[in-house]
Amino acid sequence: MRNKCKFLICLLLAITTVSVAYSQHVRTNNKSDIECLSSELDGSVTVRVTGAGKNKSDAQEQAKKNAVFEIIFNGIHNGALDSNCKPLITEVNAREKYEDYFNKFFKDNGDYLKYVSKADAKRFSKEIKKNKYENSYRLTIRVLRSELKARLKKDGILK
Repeated sequence: MRNKCKFLICLLLAITTVSVAYSQHVRTNNKSDIECLSSELDGSVTVRVTGAGKNKSDAQEQAKKNAVFEIIFNGIHNGALDSNCKPLITEVNAREKYEDYFNKFFKDNGDYLKYVSKADAKRFSKEIKKNKYENSYRLTIRVLRSELKARLKKDGILK
């Protein structure tokens, strides 16, 4: 009986340790890594952003989503000092308030793609990191910030 209790305690400790380690891995790697490279006179912003996914295309699509998401909700605080990288939406809990709108907007191959361009990407500028959980890609992307702002105003999200 004692051996069974010791075994169960060891098993519970092992499971807890693995789950805590995995949750820390997911929590630290899902944070969007974004840097503002430049701000153009046409209102677009060029950024370097990281996306993670199970394969290359998933990771690149996630990087595009991360770039648009950060510009809408958080702004960009790393990178070029001359760029205007404040968040487009400053309303508290806007993501939750307009959840249906943004779920549709950020769905795979959704409307967010209309505001993303890879025109500034330089050859061999992609960084690739792989581990047993996911592939990460760091891309250079231009986000059409002024057009995105106009769309959010037209749709009634921005006042």
